[in-house]
Amino acid sequence: MKPNDVKIRSAEMADAAAIAEIYNEAIRTTTATFDTEPKTVEERTRWLQLHDERHPVLVAIVDERVVGWASLMIWSDRPAYSDTAETSFYVHSTHRGRGIGRLLKEATIEEARRLGYHTLIARVAEGSEESLHLNESAGFVLVGTLKEVGRKFGRLLDVHILQKMLK
Repeated sequence: MKPNDVKIRSAEMADAAAIAEIYNEAIRTTTATFDTEPKTVEERTRWLQLHDERHPVLVAIVDERVVGWASLMIWSDRPAYSDTAETSFYVHSTHRGRGIGRLLKEATIEEARRLGYHTLIARVAEGSEESLHLNESAGFVLVGTLKEVGRKFGRLLDVHILQKMLK
């Protein structure tokens, strides 16, 4: 897939169903999220409404269909962390391995720079080697591993913390 075949834009409320579908697939089949219960379209709509200008959600469009999404989220609600954001991205299984995750990650980093963030954080669970590789290739550096902090699919899993300094 060529980058020109993918359009990245800000998410709209009308994207909530596609975002829920992509996220629910990840909940059911991957360790990319530690959510364990599927989310309704209404829950994803409320989640989208909580994202303000400083915490955007982006979507990847292929053939007029949302096939992936990414977001900047509050790292902590404590004011001293306001220059730090957590990044996430998800791509539907039918479109993985085509560079869409990379485009979403790059667009998220560009947005973070535009918004004046100082540093970005990514949490990558054990078993998400593709995500770990993509984050590292985008300049995120492994700064630590939290041992056995989440249980999914009957296993205790580690979570790797990666960081990218923007300034």
